[in-house]
Parts: sequence; structure tokens; C-alpha cells
Amino acid sequence: MKNEKKLYLIGDIVGLLGALIIFIIPFGFMFINSLKERREANLLNMNWPETLQWVNYKEVFTANNSIVLTAFKNSILLTLGAVVVLIMVCSMAGYVLQRRRDKLCGFLNALVLSGLMVPPAILPTIWMMQRLGIYKTLWGMILIEVALQIPFTIMLYRGFMNAIPVELEEAGYIDGCTRVSLFTQIVFPLLKPVTATVVILNAATIFNDFTNPLYFLPGSKNATVQLTLYNFMGQYSSSYNLLFADVIIITLPMLVLFIFFNKRIVAGMVAGAVKG
Repeated sequence: MKNEKKLYLIGDIVGLLGALIIFIIPFGFMFINSLKERREANLLNMNWPETLQWVNYKEVFTANNSIVLTAFKNSILLTLGAVVVLIMVCSMAGYVLQRRRDKLCGFLNALVLSGLMVPPAILPTIWMMQRLGIYKTLWGMILIEVALQIPFTIMLYRGFMNAIPVELEEAGYIDGCTRVSLFTQIVFPLLKPVTATVVILNAATIFNDFTNPLYFLPGSKNATVQLTLYNFMGQYSSSYNLLFADVIIITLPMLVLFIFFNKRIVAGMVAGAVKG
């Protein structure tokens, strides 16, 4: 037992050191250099600045007609819209796919799994969005994010359904519940743990998405927070203090979200494995 405890302790120490090297040191490096003057920041060292230049963050917020604020608005609307649609659609889809055992649901399960493996086609999707009149629109981008995250989200809900006894639904039917009221009043409230996981994981993924808004939501008025860094790379390529300040600004929201809710992420993802 003592040897096992020592091994666990060594494993924890190694994990903490790994996290320190991979995550904390780079974040500290960016934060320190974001508070320096341009020439000092361009040296790219970890020396603490003599004078803290908090004005760098103000300059980032006011640059290009406050594009960072516009980007935050777009990213928040995109994230909220996509997450709400994902919860509504995937919770019902996961419920049906878990409870029904016919050939159609077997085919749909295979189709959902294929969505995890098949990459999106950029040009055909842009062509279709142009024909539908939703290209370069926030609603079109929300639909793209929903389509990309649906397979993983359905699998999360479907796995969690294993932990919900069928007897609860049978009791609801006996009490006169319709299928809609059964799901909304009995089943969905029991999905809070996995719903919290879905919200956090999808919010982080969509908020931090760079590639898809670059293709499907071009234009300065449609900029998202990740695209601001792309724009700043060209404008402030010799001003690392401003680049690092922008990175810190766009990283903090999801970092805080993950720190406070990481236990909910783990709980929601493993809860469905209790019952086969």
C-alpha cells in the first residue's frame, strides 16, 4: 500500500509539473510581455517589466474602431445561439436513439458516428449557403457550428440516457403524460449533469473556433475573437506586447469557465458509463 501511495504521489507531481510546463509557463510568459513596452516585449524574455503598461490592453480594445468589442459580441451571440440549438436538438435525438431499438435508429446511430469521422467540405458548403442566402450571416454560422458539433453532443446525451431508469418513463405514461410532457417534465430535468458538460465543452469549442468563421463568416463586421488575433498579426507583427495582450483577452473567458466548471465536465462525461 505504501508503494502504491508513493507511485500515486509521484504521478501527481509529474502531472503538475507537466501542466506547469505546458500551460502555466507559456501563459505567464504572454502575460508578462503584454505589460511591457514594445521594444522590451520584442526581446521575448521573462523579465518583469519596470513599469506595467496596462495601457496596452486599452489600446487593443480601441484598435480598428474597437474591433475586439465587436468580435466579443459576435462570438458571444454565436456561442449562445449554437449551444441553445444543440441542447434542444441533441437532447431529444439522444433520447430517441437510446430508447428505440429498430433498424432505422441503428442506421441513424451509424450516421451520427460517421459525422465524427467525415470532415466538412468547405466549397460545397459555401455554395449551398450562398444559394440559401445565409452566407456571411451570423445565423448561417450558427447552423454550421451546430452541424459540426451535433454528432459528439448526441453521443454524450445518448450515453447519459443509460443512467436514467426506464421505469420512470413508464410511471409517467401511467400518470397520463404525453411523449412531449414526459420528456420535458421528467427526462430533461434529469439531464442537468450532461447538459452542463455539453454547455461547457461546446461553448469552449465554438468560442475558440478560428477556421470555420474564417471560411464561412468573412468580413470585418463579422469578426470573432479568434480572428482578431489573425488581423493583429498583420497590423502589429512588430509589437509583441499588443499581440500578447490580445491573446490574454481572448483566452481569459474560456479559461475562467474551464477552471470553475472542470468537475462538471468530468462528471457529465462519465455518468453515462455507470449503467450499460
